[in-house]
Amino acid sequence: MQIGIDSFAAAFDEGTSVVSPSERLRNLVEQIELADQVGLDSFGIGEHHRAEFLDSAPVVILGAAAARTKRIRLTSAVTVLSAADPVRVFQEFATLDLLSQGRAEMVVGRGSFIDAFPLFGLDIQDYDDLFVEKLDLLLKIRENVDVHWSGKFRPALTGQGVYPRPLQNPLPIWLGVGGTPNSFARAGSLGLPLMVAIIGGEPRRFHPLVELYREAGKQAGFSPEELRVGVHMPGYVAASTQEAADDFFPGFARAMTQVGKERGWRPLTRADFDAQRGSNGALVIGSPSEVLDKIARYSESLGGLTRFSFQMNAASLPHAKLMQAIEKIGTLVAPALRKELAETH
Repeated sequence: MQIGIDSFAAAFDEGTSVVSPSERLRNLVEQIELADQVGLDSFGIGEHHRAEFLDSAPVVILGAAAARTKRIRLTSAVTVLSAADPVRVFQEFATLDLLSQGRAEMVVGRGSFIDAFPLFGLDIQDYDDLFVEKLDLLLKIRENVDVHWSGKFRPALTGQGVYPRPLQNPLPIWLGVGGTPNSFARAGSLGLPLMVAIIGGEPRRFHPLVELYREAGKQAGFSPEELRVGVHMPGYVAASTQEAADDFFPGFARAMTQVGKERGWRPLTRADFDAQRGSNGALVIGSPSEVLDKIARYSESLGGLTRFSFQMNAASLPHAKLMQAIEKIGTLVAPALRKELAETH
């Protein structure tokens, strides 16, 4: 199993202190550099178009990280494909792949916010149709240098070449999903690796959806090895469970309560938070041994995971705390997890 980190480049990451956007991005690149040094497998940058995030251009951040890393895979988390031009998305990630000597990936999805739609002049009523059409074009570009394609939302391509081409062939494209059965089935039918965002509830409830993905892939003729499953979950590691919980709760509660105001959720209480930290909850927060146990159990309950990605910076943790957590994940959690999984398979 691969272990990685995802970041949304939250604009405020020192508790109640405001960090300048420039410093925040410098810190983020340092975090990616450390993740590479301690042996983590991937680092993902999200995409948002809101004041509280600095990740509206994730490929630029990943490009900066490519120059300072050697082996870690650099990915989006996720690319909001519905609001983007697939030609430009492919060109940007192909360039990143060349810069990183074959370490680029992308996770494409529709995103959890709709801010990009009015920003780029798109109709939210076309939410599903936009994604389906643009995913089709993106995969067509991946397969062909000279592209013949027509659709509803973009001018047709009549044999134009799309350059540069990536070092990897094919360039890895994961499908990022929430809880919609059609999305799981679509990923399986296309043979794309699946990245599941689990931010609440019990992860085991996704088992039927993951099985739907695998069955759709099998019916489409893809092998089990091709049907890879990853999860993206809020997580954090500290020396003790109590320290991890106390570090993570304040900022996470602020973030979830703010989103809740837009979506009709009630404010997140400490009791809610502690319940989600329980043995079956979606918050992978605790000591290295506790987090290790939780990831291993979730992998088993979902039929085997290819990748687990920690989302830590939604909690507005200070840079120093994030660096400490990355070091613990890379030096304590990941090696022990790989050893445990190797011994049981």
